[in-house]
This record gives sequence, C-alpha cells and structure tokens, in this order.
Amino acid sequence: PYTPMMGALSTVWFDRYKISSDCPEHLESIESMSQDLRDLINEEVKSGIPKHRIILGGFSMGGAMAMHLAYKYHQDVAGVFALSSFLNKGSVVYQIIKENSSLPELFQCHGALDQLVFHSWGKETNSALLSLGVPTTFHSFPNLYHELSKTELENLRSWILKKLPEEATAPRN
Repeated sequence: PYTPMMGALSTVWFDRYKISSDCPEHLESIESMSQDLRDLINEEVKSGIPKHRIILGGFSMGGAMAMHLAYKYHQDVAGVFALSSFLNKGSVVYQIIKENSSLPELFQCHGALDQLVFHSWGKETNSALLSLGVPTTFHSFPNLYHELSKTELENLRSWILKKLPEEATAPRN
C-alpha cells in the first residue's frame, strides 16, 4: 500500500507519507525493505563478490533506497548512484553519516524538468551529503523529466567502469 495513492497497492520500494522532501521518512517501511536488501547483499558477499566490487543504485525511490543502504549499512561498497532521487530533509541518513568518516562516492543525476521528484530536492540532497563529507558528483539534464536519458546512462556506465575496473586475472597456462 502506498499512502500518496490513497493506500492503493503500488510497486514501490517503501511507503511515503507524501511525495515531499519536507515530511518525515516512513522508517518502518524503509527498514523492512532495507533488511530484505541487506540479506540479498550478504548473499552476494557469501557467494564470493567482495563488498568493494559492489555498487548500489537506482532510479527515483530506488536511488533513495540505495543511499539508505549504503550510508547506513554498507559504507564499504564501491559506490552509490541515485538517478532522479532525493532524501527527505530530516533523513536519518544524515545523522548516521555524521558518525562515519569513510563513505562511498555518490554519482547523482537529475532532470531539470522533473515534475515528480523536483530537481531542487535532488540538488539539496547532494549538497547536504557533500557538506557531511560524502564525495559526490551531480549531473543536471536540462531537458529531462522524471525519466532516464541515453546520455545519463552513458555517464553512469563510464562512472561504473571507473569505480569497478576489470580485476587482473591469474595468467593462463
């Protein structure tokens, strides 16, 4: 059930009280999903993928979820990306970050014409994280709404390849 849709069922990562950066986070639903995703990440680590080879990210609520996961529970991942995403102004993430010194880099993109998740919310999130010591980049796309663009995805791909270069493999005999 998604509160902004009058409680109708929706495919979302977590609930919100409303679509706004000025309201409290729905921590119960965020924590519930965080646990499921932490279990998934732990399974990947158990299967042999080192944390420094994992990037967490997503679009819209997926980006917010990735920031919660990385900065609250997995500060040792290779990086985080958030596309058309934001954290609420009073996000618990900001409090947790104050207690950590080594944080993964954030790659953030946002469409300037986004009418669902306003560009200013994404920019405010990026500025707040930067002020708390998170290494960040923020890319604005002037003609983009709440959607992805080819250029944005190409920039993301380049960033991922920089963060996760091919590891040297053992020589073949």
